[in-house]
Amino acid sequence: MADGGINVDSEAVALPHNIEAEQALLGALLVNNDVYDRVTSIVNEGHFYDPVHGRIFEVAARRIQKNALASPVTLKAFMEDDEGLQELGGPAYLVRLAGASISLFASKDYAQLIYDLAIRRDLMAIGDHIAATAASVDVESEPKDQIVDAEQLLYKLGEQGNVGSGFESFLQALTTAVDVANAAYKRDGGMSGISTGLIDMDKKLGGLHPSDLLILAGRPSMGKTSLATNIAFNIAKAYKKGIKPDGSEGAIEGGVVGFYSLEMSSEQLAARILSEAAEIPSEQIRRGDMDEEEFRRFLEAAKDIEACPLFIDDTPALPISSLAARARRLKRQHGLDVLIVDYLQLVRPATAKDNRVNEVSEITQGLKAIAKELNIPVIALSQLSRQVESRDDKRPMLSDLRESGSIEQDADVVMFVYREEYYKEREKPGEHDVEKMINWQQEMEHLMGKAEVIIGKQRHGPIGSIELSFEGQFTRFSNLVKPYQQGNGDFG
Repeated sequence: MADGGINVDSEAVALPHNIEAEQALLGALLVNNDVYDRVTSIVNEGHFYDPVHGRIFEVAARRIQKNALASPVTLKAFMEDDEGLQELGGPAYLVRLAGASISLFASKDYAQLIYDLAIRRDLMAIGDHIAATAASVDVESEPKDQIVDAEQLLYKLGEQGNVGSGFESFLQALTTAVDVANAAYKRDGGMSGISTGLIDMDKKLGGLHPSDLLILAGRPSMGKTSLATNIAFNIAKAYKKGIKPDGSEGAIEGGVVGFYSLEMSSEQLAARILSEAAEIPSEQIRRGDMDEEEFRRFLEAAKDIEACPLFIDDTPALPISSLAARARRLKRQHGLDVLIVDYLQLVRPATAKDNRVNEVSEITQGLKAIAKELNIPVIALSQLSRQVESRDDKRPMLSDLRESGSIEQDADVVMFVYREEYYKEREKPGEHDVEKMINWQQEMEHLMGKAEVIIGKQRHGPIGSIELSFEGQFTRFSNLVKPYQQGNGDFG
């Protein structure tokens, strides 16, 4: 491969190449070293078909990177003994290359041609590798493993050349910032990101922003999966396709949601969403214990949900590389506006590390890379350490994140789900202590059906708490109606 991957027998098939383009580009580089800055993001020494050309480019690149001159005269000292160069005429060949140089402006086109031909050669190499592996019947090598291997090779090849745009002028950055503010202004100052369907959360976050990694953490039974499911359903339910401000086609409201459910099966997740939409407890749905009215509601909810662009992958213990590859495929085939991972600690690193902190660091960096590459918000759920339980105040903090260093560092937003009702319920006094029981009941009445989402970190906005309503029987979070909003119909 162009970057040192699979090798194939080039004798059997004439591999695509263009020696003249390689000579012209190298000639331009040796005459004007500024060419290197124009082409370095497109080609490297591995993309040249002729190995001698690859070595000339490599030596020239090393010289230029040290701010030293790369010309036929300076390269002669480094390549005089190169056997391949000797066959082409020795150092005199470098002079001939310089004589065949092209203009500075054409160099980028030649570099792109060399790169495209290298990719074609790599595709042929991968094809030969797939055929050879499939033909070799081996007990250790399952066909499904060969498919994964082939996919990874193709995606790795697809990622080559996906370089950043480098520096952009302040005017470009300013224009983008104005466009974002304009989008928010058109929504009555609401937000520039995708709405979660939860009003107070949208106000605090400004919606879910492209390229952001959001961590949603909590202890078991706090409802983090429920909240993530609610947000996913709200976004998919609101999906409307149209022409976006940049002229491309895509989601103008809501979005296509990808949900990695590494803990629950897709059926369990679907049952939760149905329970929320139909307002029927999930255990009743499981048992089929519904009256006629509830069953009608259940069928209507199922029909509405059917049209929602919500895609679930419940493959357990996915490596971060496969997770990224599947997300790319979903974006290509159906579009993808938000990705949710439930939960972070169940994702596997691409390669086993010497300790868990390094593994989690690779996973969080991988998730952030997916968010930036696909230009979508990624919400990753995370477990909290047990030290929360040992404190009197059980409100979570950033230090409670398991393997917190890398998670806290890579995340743009860190949120904690906290339900005081859960802990208070377990402090129920004995029936004999009447005074304590009355106080406990009053406190429970105040906390009943309420939840908090605590924003512990936010790069683009304030930290603080968001109050939500939680209906445990439907595993549903919704907007909390404040006392002063009672009866005015602002909230559902």
